[in-house]
Amino acid sequence: MLALRLSLGARPAVQVRRLLVAGASAGTGFLLLSALGHALSHPDPAASALRLAWCTAPLAATVYLAVAVARADPATRPRPGLSAVGLGPVRLMAISAATTAVSCLLGSALALLVFLQVRGDLTGMSLGGGAQEFLAAGRPLPLPAALTLLALVPLSASGAVAVTLRPREPVKGAGRAARAYGRFGAYRRTPVRESFGAYGRFGRQLGAAARGRRTAAEAPAQEQDGAPAGAAGDAGAAGDAGAEAVDGSPAVVPPPVPTAAPSGLPWGVAVLAVGLAVEALTSRTGSADGPAAFLGLALTSLGLALVGPGLTHLCGRLLQAVRPGALRLLAGRVLMTEATHIGRPLGVVCAVVSAAYTMASLHDPDDPSAGPLVVLGVLLVAGCTVATLLTAAVEAKQAHADTTASLRRLGAPAGTLRRAASLRAGALLALFGPLTVAVAELSAWPLGG
Repeated sequence: MLALRLSLGARPAVQVRRLLVAGASAGTGFLLLSALGHALSHPDPAASALRLAWCTAPLAATVYLAVAVARADPATRPRPGLSAVGLGPVRLMAISAATTAVSCLLGSALALLVFLQVRGDLTGMSLGGGAQEFLAAGRPLPLPAALTLLALVPLSASGAVAVTLRPREPVKGAGRAARAYGRFGAYRRTPVRESFGAYGRFGRQLGAAARGRRTAAEAPAQEQDGAPAGAAGDAGAAGDAGAEAVDGSPAVVPPPVPTAAPSGLPWGVAVLAVGLAVEALTSRTGSADGPAAFLGLALTSLGLALVGPGLTHLCGRLLQAVRPGALRLLAGRVLMTEATHIGRPLGVVCAVVSAAYTMASLHDPDDPSAGPLVVLGVLLVAGCTVATLLTAAVEAKQAHADTTASLRRLGAPAGTLRRAASLRAGALLALFGPLTVAVAELSAWPLGG
C-alpha cells in the first residue's frame, strides 16, 4: 500500500516516466505472447525458440529503462529523518522495487488484453491474413504459459532495481588515495577542498602567510605567560572565518570532484575490435547470414556500450585542454563527474543505432518474414534506449542541483549555465556521432559482401 500511495502521489514528470515503463512492458509482453502463438501454430521448435530468443533484446531494454527510472525517482531516495519513521535504505529499496513491479504488471495486463482482443477471444473478431501466424486464433491459449511469459518483465525489472539500489557499505582501507581535481583544472592528491570563491579574494593567501608568521613570533611570549601556543592560531582562524562571513563571500561547497577515468575503455575497444574482426571473417567465408555474423554484430554493439563512459570522460578532458575558460571548465568537469551515469546509456544508444543501421542494410525488402512484429521490436528497443538516456540526463541534473544553486548565489548568470549544457551536448554529439557512423559502416560493409 505504501508503494501504491507513493506512486499515485508522485509529480507528473515521474508519472510520465512510469507510464513509459508500463508501455515498454506492454510491448515486450505482446512480443512474448506472439512468440507463444507462433509456437502453437508451427510444429518446428527451432524456429519458435529463435523467435523467443529475439525477445531478449526488448526485454533487456525494458529492464534497463525501469532501472533508470527508479534511480531518477526522488521519492525513493534516502533523506534525513526517514529512518526514524521506519523508512531506511532497505525499505526504500523495497518500495522502489515494488513500484517498478506495479508499473510492469500494468503493462503486462494491457499486453494480455490486447493479445486476447486481436485473437478474437474477447469479441469474437480476430485479425486475418498474416496475423494468424503469431495469433494462433482458433487454438486454446495455455494460460499458465502465457502468465509465465508475462511475469518475466515484472520479475526481471523489480529484481534489477533491487540489486541496483541495494544499500552498499563504504569501502574501507583503500590503499590508494583518489585523485582530486584542484584549482583551475590542475590535478592534485591532497584531500583538502577549498571553497569556490577562495581564488577570487585577492590577498587571502598573503594574509594567511602573515598570520602564520605572526603566530610563530608570538608563540614564545604566550608560552611564558602560560597561554597555549595554538591559541593565537585558533583566534586568527576564527577571525578569518568571521571576515569571510562579513565580506559577503560565503563558503560554498564546490562542484563534485571528478573521479578517475572509467576502466572500461580498453576492454570496450578490445571487444569492438574482436566484433569487427569476426564480421570480416564471416564475410570471407561466405556465411554473412549465419550465427557467426550475428555474434560479431553483438560483440560490436557490446564494445560500443562499454566504451561510452570512457569516451565521455575523455570528452570532458578535451574540453578543458589548451587554456580553458570558465565555460569550458564547468562543462568539462560536469562531463568527467557524470561520465559513468551519462556515458553508459549514451554508449547503448550508439550501439542500438549502429546495429539497426547494419540490420537495415542487410535486410531484403522482398523478405516476407519482416512484418509488424519486427518493426514493433525495433521501435521498442530504440525508444527504451533513448528514454533511458533522457532519464539519465535528468538524474545528472538532479545530482548537480546544489552546485547549480551555489553558482547562482555567487552571481553566475543563467545563460552561462545553459551555454555550458549546450557545450556538453555538442561535444558529445561531435564525438559519438562520427564514431557511430563509422562503426555502422564498418559492420555493414563486410556483412553486405
